[in-house]
Amino acid sequence: MAAPQDSAGSIDLSSSRRKRGAVTALFAGAIGIGFAPILVRLSEVGPSATAAFRILFALPILWLLVAIERNRNPQVAQPSGWPDYKALAVAGLFFTGDLSLWHWSLQITTVANSTLLTNFAPLFVTIGAYVLFREKVSRQFVAGLLVALAGAAVLVAQSVTFSAQQMWGDLLAVVTASVYSGYLLSVKGLRRRFSTLTIMAWTGLVSCPALFVVALCSGEKLLPIDLAGWKVLVALALISHVGGQTLIAYAFGHLPASFSSVTLLLQPVIAALLAAAMLGEKLTTVQVIGGIVTLVGIILASRAGAGSMAANNKS
Repeated sequence: MAAPQDSAGSIDLSSSRRKRGAVTALFAGAIGIGFAPILVRLSEVGPSATAAFRILFALPILWLLVAIERNRNPQVAQPSGWPDYKALAVAGLFFTGDLSLWHWSLQITTVANSTLLTNFAPLFVTIGAYVLFREKVSRQFVAGLLVALAGAAVLVAQSVTFSAQQMWGDLLAVVTASVYSGYLLSVKGLRRRFSTLTIMAWTGLVSCPALFVVALCSGEKLLPIDLAGWKVLVALALISHVGGQTLIAYAFGHLPASFSSVTLLLQPVIAALLAAAMLGEKLTTVQVIGGIVTLVGIILASRAGAGSMAANNKS
């Protein structure tokens, strides 16, 4: 099987340009998915239906880009056989599970609880990356990860409540974090064989209809009532999926999964800033402190990750 045009079996740190590009893509992707909670809030259809339309409207663009990629490089790897299709389908189902479980979690527990608990995905990714890909994790990285998680917790702490009635919703949020980590690790593994666009296009063919099924079973509203509602769904597809999620998938092919997942904790910080700017939600002093602590943790983890990558490159 031919190697994908933009994939890497291991991190090619001899190319500083590629590394800088991957880090830039990761941060840009985090910003892109940071728009998702705001656009979901503005959506006129249900959460699962919103996610389904997000992928549906992104698929034509993704497949067009796949065609352009194959025209420029006919040797770019494409799935050929049951093992390939199964691996891509598993990633698509992980993504479906992530969004679906998050939706059900939001129906049972508070938004703050769900946000807090789903943000623990980097812990699962770090453990999975160590087990599956033998990624080295330094003490400084772990410290940065814990600081970033603490900051994310402070960011939503004022609205967090725990009760017996919300227990199952909280549990679903934790499961959501583990399922999302499964998706990210699946993408990491797939990027060893396929290009970013190939992964996004093929997994979308699985997750899109699956999410529509979930929306139907949930009894959600399926269609917007006006043009503004359709514009929100298109914006979500372009900004958060074609832009954000695709850039993240690209970065995961060139950077350690653990390092990449910690950087994604930028999402709640960006979402809080966008909510203040676009929805008029005022930021409290505690939220500002939480955001700053999250950024400090990301910087610590990033420096540790950069040092680890440099050491691996020398060896």
